[in-house]
Amino acid sequence: MPQDHSVVRLEDYQPTPYQIDRVSMAFRLDPMQTEITTTLRMAPRQGSNNSQALKLQGDEINLIGARLNGSALDASHYEATPDSFVLHKPPQETFILEFVTRVAPDNNTQLMGLYRSSGTYCTQCEAEGFRRITYFYDRPDVLSVYEVRIEAPKDVPYLLANGNLIDSGDMDTPEGFDTAQAWHYAVWQDPFPKPSYLFAMVAGDLARVEDHFITRSGRNVALHIYVEHGKEDRVAYAMDSLKRSMKWDEDVFDREYDLDIFMILAVSDFNMGAMENKGLNIFNDKYVLAKPDTATDTDYALIEAVIAHEYFHNWTGNRITCRDWFQLCLKEGLTVFRDQEFSSDMRSRPVKRISDVRQLRARQFPEDSGPLAHPVRPEAYSEINNFYTATVYEKGAELCRMLKTLIGDDGFKDGLDLYFKRFDGQAVTIEDFLASFEEACSVNLTQFSQWYRQAGTPNLVATYTYDAARGQMSLTIEQSCPPTPGQPTKKLMQIPVRFGLVARDGSSATFSGIRDAKSGSLIGGSDCTLLTLTNREHTYIFEGVSTDALPSLARGFSAPIHLRTNLTLEDQLILVRHDTDPFNRWEATQFVLMDHLIRQTRANQSSSIAVDQPVNAALIEALKTCLLDDSLEHAFRAQLLQVPSEADIAREIGKNVNPDAIHAARESLRQELAKALGTTLVELYQSLQDGGAFQPDSASAGRRALRNGLLDLILAAGEGTAKGIATAHYNEASNMTDRFAALAAMTLNRSTAADALLTDFHDRYADDALVIDKWLSLQASSPQEGTIGKVKTLMDHPSFSMSNPNRVRALIGAFAMNNPIQFNRKDGEGFKLVADIILTLDRSNPQTAARLANNFRSWKVLEASRQTSAERELRRIANTEVLSKDVADIVNRCLQ
Repeated sequence: MPQDHSVVRLEDYQPTPYQIDRVSMAFRLDPMQTEITTTLRMAPRQGSNNSQALKLQGDEINLIGARLNGSALDASHYEATPDSFVLHKPPQETFILEFVTRVAPDNNTQLMGLYRSSGTYCTQCEAEGFRRITYFYDRPDVLSVYEVRIEAPKDVPYLLANGNLIDSGDMDTPEGFDTAQAWHYAVWQDPFPKPSYLFAMVAGDLARVEDHFITRSGRNVALHIYVEHGKEDRVAYAMDSLKRSMKWDEDVFDREYDLDIFMILAVSDFNMGAMENKGLNIFNDKYVLAKPDTATDTDYALIEAVIAHEYFHNWTGNRITCRDWFQLCLKEGLTVFRDQEFSSDMRSRPVKRISDVRQLRARQFPEDSGPLAHPVRPEAYSEINNFYTATVYEKGAELCRMLKTLIGDDGFKDGLDLYFKRFDGQAVTIEDFLASFEEACSVNLTQFSQWYRQAGTPNLVATYTYDAARGQMSLTIEQSCPPTPGQPTKKLMQIPVRFGLVARDGSSATFSGIRDAKSGSLIGGSDCTLLTLTNREHTYIFEGVSTDALPSLARGFSAPIHLRTNLTLEDQLILVRHDTDPFNRWEATQFVLMDHLIRQTRANQSSSIAVDQPVNAALIEALKTCLLDDSLEHAFRAQLLQVPSEADIAREIGKNVNPDAIHAARESLRQELAKALGTTLVELYQSLQDGGAFQPDSASAGRRALRNGLLDLILAAGEGTAKGIATAHYNEASNMTDRFAALAAMTLNRSTAADALLTDFHDRYADDALVIDKWLSLQASSPQEGTIGKVKTLMDHPSFSMSNPNRVRALIGAFAMNNPIQFNRKDGEGFKLVADIILTLDRSNPQTAARLANNFRSWKVLEASRQTSAERELRRIANTEVLSKDVADIVNRCLQ
């Protein structure tokens, strides 16, 4: 086990005793011995106790020399280890501290600090990677102006860093290097103070694609995207997404870009999706490269969203950053909210909302209900890399959306404008953020702030009755929140609940006003669409309701909650047909499907030969009506076709989960739906054929999504003629979206033609790593009994590499995340396989290993025998003699 068990606590926060206002760095690049000279201009912080020694962080630092105010430091004046530098008696006025350090980029398998990816030097410094380059106060509240000089042989033509290029040219070959090799240099200056985690340096022999953007104030910003040679034809959509992001941020948030140049680098070895370094974003190439014959519509949508997300960080994260890592949601949650709004404006807002909620429920709800639960703003952490979570990102975004719902669009804009004006150039807290809205809108957000402090997903129970004689509807809503680790008792939350009324005949029901049943006070008129919960229980009386109507609650998913109502299945089917809120129309469909799935799962568990539950005939008719309704978007109809996932079902069941019974129930339902809808599916599928050129726009993507969803369901009924339809779909596809959809449908529905098509797919795209990732993921996601053996075989495939996080995520991550029936095998072999890989990977890349370990988070909801198997593997990992802090943190919390 690791020796460092230290815990960082929010309550212990203190500013650094010294500040660093200016950083000058010089990189002399070499694959095995890059030399870095770092010069820090430091000064005692006013009001701090500066009699203590100066201590800076490091991580595996190889110190060559240290100087103070231009003179070499005597060894007795300081203490240096690979992990820290201590200056015993620092000056009490401004001073210059200089370090010369040496790193080996080629040996940096952690992909943190300075490393090389396919021959390109690049850095990754968030959260604590800068300390792997030099000694520093490596924390977000130390903001400095940086000037960076990069020196390299001319066969490394591009030398890049944050900010604006201020000098470049030829130079003499440094002493100790081959004099036959010509060298050059470049100097970059970033005029905006930033924390060390936003530092970036890139150097390599790359292809550059150029464009420009004219800001609304008339400045011409150069746009450069750097990729590996030969991939220039895949960046057009990324560039277009960047330009649209820049324009949208000006139009919607009044945020204009502030440097002369904006650069993106795409690399193939990257622990995360992308990084928002000021003016020089470094991306996993998965989120940059796309063309129709290699990227799916999902890839295009993700590129658009991630490009936007990292660009939007320029203001929400860079110009205003977080004071400490406990405030991580201040930049990530807010920026996710902004990129979701951007994608909603670029595409279908209702479908985007459904997609985001699907992801929230799949990733964040299990986190909130398990041993890894933590507040959006944690109170303590042992390894910060493990808190880049769905709670911080996705739930953090939901909090911003709720805030906007509570104070209105105009109030939200006024509050953000004040926040940008007041805190530009500072490192701030959640309290600073909320105070801006309180002041701008004259509201009290004390109770709302509990959302940042409490873990767990609140439960709402809503009960309604209708009194025809009085023309009144009574609606009672009660809130509660389950215990989570470290928080056994919960405080009441402020919860916005958007609502509407739907008459049983499908018309929009009206009311004259809403009163609080307890006080009798009027809380809303006939135009009211929002209820705000603050107490344990509220009862509302809707007056002037002339017809029996159904409440449509939490419209647009107005809060991240579990909602239970006394609506019957028949009531829900009325909402499926008639709710004017697209999200709730989809939600009602999911409710009816889920009710069937849970009943079927329990029947499967209770008997070795379970009798299939009949599918609700009214649901079949409602689905048919929706599928054939041309007034509905194709993409929305595609969402209606998607049966709740096996993970969704497990989450609803909550305990004693049997993945085999769930899988059988879901497959049975899909088969019954396919048979019942029969010719409707085939005829609609055939009507959606389109021989036009591929376009990545929302409407075209929606048409493909519906057609491919229909194909998948057609195959669920059994091969028959469907095999020929699917094979033709694959062979005749003019784009990756359609070809891969056919391959996935054949593979996951166990078609006898799948193996031949998998071979064909590999042969077509063997030289394209990102496409082969899809091939790896699909096979790892197959529910077939032999999948675990296939995964082991694929680990020896030339296309797979344990050193590349994309390959690991594609194969092992897909197996653990997307294949519950095989990962949670009763014999424990799925757990054992992933545990073995975690232990192997932990020696080279602890971050990627820790993210794999996250997949054990829900082991305690499984039936007893599977719990035993999962616990055995978790304890085997935990008891390993040498284990990274990253993995130990996740595993030990899972075992608590």
